[in-house]
Amino acid sequence: QVQLVESGGGSVQAGGSLRLSCHSSGRTFNTYMGWFRQAPGKERELISAITWSGRSTYDALSVKGRFTISRDNAKNTINLQMNSLKPEDTAVYYCGAGYGGIYVTTSGYKYWGQGTQVTVSS
Repeated sequence: QVQLVESGGGSVQAGGSLRLSCHSSGRTFNTYMGWFRQAPGKERELISAITWSGRSTYDALSVKGRFTISRDNAKNTINLQMNSLKPEDTAVYYCGAGYGGIYVTTSGYKYWGQGTQVTVSS
């Protein structure tokens, strides 16, 4: 089992920045982790992901060049630096973790945090 706790959400104006963090506990070794978001009426989507080693990352086209995922295994933490935020980035953001699957697919994730709200106003 892996437990995940997100922090760092909030409200910001368009063009601003936020940094999300996710602390993991439990069976964390060799897990890949990702950030997802879900806007009202839409499906949850994978936006950024990172392998256990941190050598491979994935960013969805919608956030590429604006969001950066990173991880610190010594602290059991991943972060998502979000810059140049847009109103369409408004959503609940979830941290996910998995192992033994494909880290760039939603189906590869087995564990979820409770979510944190990000609101970007124009």
